[in-house]
Amino acid sequence: MDHQKAKWLRRWKRHRRVRKQIQGTAERPRLSIYRGLKNIYCQLIDDEEGRTLLSVSTTLPEIKEQVSYGGNVQAARAVGKALAEKALARGIKRAVFDRGGCKFHGRIAAIAEGARKTGLKV
Repeated sequence: MDHQKAKWLRRWKRHRRVRKQIQGTAERPRLSIYRGLKNIYCQLIDDEEGRTLLSVSTTLPEIKEQVSYGGNVQAARAVGKALAEKALARGIKRAVFDRGGCKFHGRIAAIAEGARKTGLKV
């Protein structure tokens, strides 16, 4: 097995293990994160109904004008802040954090930090 496939497989296994424990509801949706090389994507998901309540990423125009590059910690903080603002506007005050099998470090931690500073309890 090549190195990249083994790395992906380890991340996938961690993600499956974490998802067994985490369940999003309408009152407390799951904050799911996908960390790409150039962009970062976040969603608030209600697992009971199986639908996405809202999503924010560095590809959105309002985030693009704030940051020059979408794959760094500064962009992740901006995404976390924007996600929390949209969630609070919809009446969502708490969320369950799903790090997607990645370490809680760097961009993943920056999203949580940005959301917490804005008022979302993650």
